[in-house]
Amino acid sequence: MPQTEGEKETHIRGSIKKKRLPDAETFSQGILSGDIVLLSRAITLIESTLPSHQELAESILEKCLPHSGKSIRVGITGIPGVGKSTFIEAFGNHLLNQGRKIAVLTIDPTSQLSRGSILGDKTRMETLSRSDKAFIRPSPSGDSLGGVARKTRETIFLCEAAGFDTVLVETVGVGQSETAVNSMVDIFLLLLIAGAGDELQGIKRGIMEMADLIAITKADGENLARANRAKAETISAVHFLPSHESGIKTEVRTCSAVTGEGISEIWTEILNFIQAIKDKGYLDKKRKEQAKHWLHESVQSMLLDDFFSKLGDDFQKAEELVTQGLAGSYQTARRLVKHYKHED
Repeated sequence: MPQTEGEKETHIRGSIKKKRLPDAETFSQGILSGDIVLLSRAITLIESTLPSHQELAESILEKCLPHSGKSIRVGITGIPGVGKSTFIEAFGNHLLNQGRKIAVLTIDPTSQLSRGSILGDKTRMETLSRSDKAFIRPSPSGDSLGGVARKTRETIFLCEAAGFDTVLVETVGVGQSETAVNSMVDIFLLLLIAGAGDELQGIKRGIMEMADLIAITKADGENLARANRAKAETISAVHFLPSHESGIKTEVRTCSAVTGEGISEIWTEILNFIQAIKDKGYLDKKRKEQAKHWLHESVQSMLLDDFFSKLGDDFQKAEELVTQGLAGSYQTARRLVKHYKHED
């Protein structure tokens, strides 16, 4: 039987009593020396909702932050069926052959029954997961916007402090989480597949506007001709999209995770893009804007958590009045906020 949230919390507390956690200094020194076990445990603390875990995680992050920021951060998304995990495994293995050390953060959809990850990306990247130069961390998306794990940004910092020079962040690929991922990476790679169907065009266009690089996957065998046609069509479509703030044109490539064709070219395009935005001073500007964005997001999240925890039953009663048509949403919200601020 799946555990309830309360049962999980009790289990976590019981585990703490049985095994004392290292202090922040031990964690940070272990992470800086490349200890994967301590890195994994620190990420678990970041994802935990226990106040004691959050406090420890913040201390660890504070110590590791000065050692972060030196990686290339790549966001990867695509519609279901495009083969994101297969691509990431082939792409990751290519990076390992180039001498890179990579972290793959995969954001799984969360099961509404067990609240756990349901895709199991680590089991879908078997060869990559066997390398001691690769770190794969699947995280359940929980209730956060569009399936993006709430603490992914902090996890990136810890991975960088642990010496990973390339961080790949894979999104669920349902059209909602991409904006959040785009606000924590340096380059956003969109994977497309030939013949996806007109029903996906709405999702695809919205994501295409954010994409810095587009790759048509599964360009092999009988699908090669279709992939090349899709590339030509995508290049035409890109001309009608708004220009990026970076001023760099979105490139379109084809690739095959099965044959390996096009994989090295995609890495070359990423390196060229990163160098170009560095030369323009845009990379530094973008990361500063991202830091500001996540400060705002964190404040909003903390205020909402505090708001709902303090109002409790009052909010539930207000919800009932609104759903029954006995009170207006805006007026009720104003009254609740005044009550929260003790102005009533």
